[in-house]
Amino acid sequence: MRLLLDLLLLGHLTMVTYGHPILEAPENVTGPWKGDVNIPCTYGPLQGYTQVLVKWLVQRDLDPVTIFLHDSSGDHIQQAKYRGRLQVSHEVPGDVSLQLNSLEMDDRSHYTCEVTWQTPNGNQVVKDKIIELRVQKVSVSKPTVTTGSGYGFTVPQGMRISLQCQAWGSPPISYVWYKEQTVNQEPIKVAGSSTLLFKHAVVADSGSYFCTAKGRVGSEQRSDIVKFVVKDSSKSLKTKTETPTTMQSPLKATSTVTSFWKWTTEVDGYSGDTSAEPGKGLPTFSIILIISLCCMMVSILAYVMLCRKTSQQEHVYEVARAHSREDSNSGETWRVAIFTSDCSSEEPSSQTPGNDYSDDPCLGQEHQIIAQINGDYSRLLHTVPPDYELLTTKEHLVGHGLLT
Repeated sequence: MRLLLDLLLLGHLTMVTYGHPILEAPENVTGPWKGDVNIPCTYGPLQGYTQVLVKWLVQRDLDPVTIFLHDSSGDHIQQAKYRGRLQVSHEVPGDVSLQLNSLEMDDRSHYTCEVTWQTPNGNQVVKDKIIELRVQKVSVSKPTVTTGSGYGFTVPQGMRISLQCQAWGSPPISYVWYKEQTVNQEPIKVAGSSTLLFKHAVVADSGSYFCTAKGRVGSEQRSDIVKFVVKDSSKSLKTKTETPTTMQSPLKATSTVTSFWKWTTEVDGYSGDTSAEPGKGLPTFSIILIISLCCMMVSILAYVMLCRKTSQQEHVYEVARAHSREDSNSGETWRVAIFTSDCSSEEPSSQTPGNDYSDDPCLGQEHQIIAQINGDYSRLLHTVPPDYELLTTKEHLVGHGLLT
């Protein structure tokens, strides 16, 4: 017995030394009816060993039948039944797994994975593995709802987004989307496919959604309810704009203006700088205020100038009326002082006949002297209204005794 164990160990060490490839595969695989299945078969590539042939065989009655063959000329599907449904992976060295699609119940059988290599000394080594394929009708599982958007189930208005409903089981699987309504109302059907698409999501699309899945086998399954929310971007912007006005008191606000037109505002520890460079212009309300002040100053200045001009004209007219009663033939020169304020003046006797100005000016007041000669006075009298001239003539005649 010990001798037999030693021989087995020696054989194993010899295989490891020479490095023959080892083919690995499971004993059995289960696939869903009408679904797809992958039958694994792999080996570890070794230096000096070259893969020359890959075969997949299926047990029919008592004899195995080749359904797939891969050699130096390429892939060859040997049975018409498997065309379009069968393929073998070549992407990863050492991976010769069989992919079988659209399983039927008669696909249940024993499959053989067989690989042939060429050794460094020119010989060939063949390895095979037998895998049992089981096909069963699988009831549909509880569907899950996902979305491909990074926003999750809360998205901005106008975004294109879709909700995906996915379940496992024997195909075909039919899907239906529903939207929950208010209390005591039945949900409404919104889509009849696995994808619920919103081309341009609006606020009205917000709500609670769920989907159902029904397969060939088993009962209908229902997903969990998901809350889908579409945010109104305009309201969001308005809320952000109005946020500073909702701050609770007490508030501490200080503003400073520098010669560089830079405003610094501090509110409750928050310091925000708002630059108003000359190139960027003043705020609208500042421009309106400046224009209003300028218009007000111009109006006041015009009003003052108009009042002064009117006041001077009235004083000159009073002079003409006051002296119209005097003798027009007198050759004296009249000097009249007119004051625009309540300042009292001295008697005319203090004035020098040869001068045109008073020797005692009143501080802070306007002093004006009007000198008129007979010729000027005569011309002034011609501008007096007719009734006033008639009264003056009568007084003159009475003074000379010509009229009683």
